[in-house]
Amino acid sequence: MFGVYIICLTYFLFFAESTGRTFEGRTYHYNLELFKEIRRFIVYRHTLGTKAVLLNLLGNIAAFVPFGFFLPVLYPKCRSFFYTVFFSFEFSLIVETIQLVSKVGSFDVDDMLLNTIGGAIGCLLFYLVRKFLIRRNYETKEKKQL
Repeated sequence: MFGVYIICLTYFLFFAESTGRTFEGRTYHYNLELFKEIRRFIVYRHTLGTKAVLLNLLGNIAAFVPFGFFLPVLYPKCRSFFYTVFFSFEFSLIVETIQLVSKVGSFDVDDMLLNTIGGAIGCLLFYLVRKFLIRRNYETKEKKQL
């Protein structure tokens, strides 16, 4: 499932024409000011439209939730919240750098922040699911003993 997720993420980040990912006539774009694009999307939400705002802000978070969830599943060392958040940031940095160099999308520190938040949410979901499964397993064992 993680492999399918990475393939889908790669497609949407680099190749999906519906999200404006084309190689033709692109120049280098970047944002190094934290909250600049987030603020722009919020201030001009009526002009840009709800779909564009949600796609940019919530889409960047949602795109990395699976990363933050699958990482601790696949790599026990990443069961540390710090490691998962760090690797989410690192992976986002790699994605943003590739977008800058390939001129597909733009390098944006706000995207990195939102992606990292998504990874953190995914890790928290991993903890919740794990806690639920452990509790359910414990309750099932107790019932069998009775």
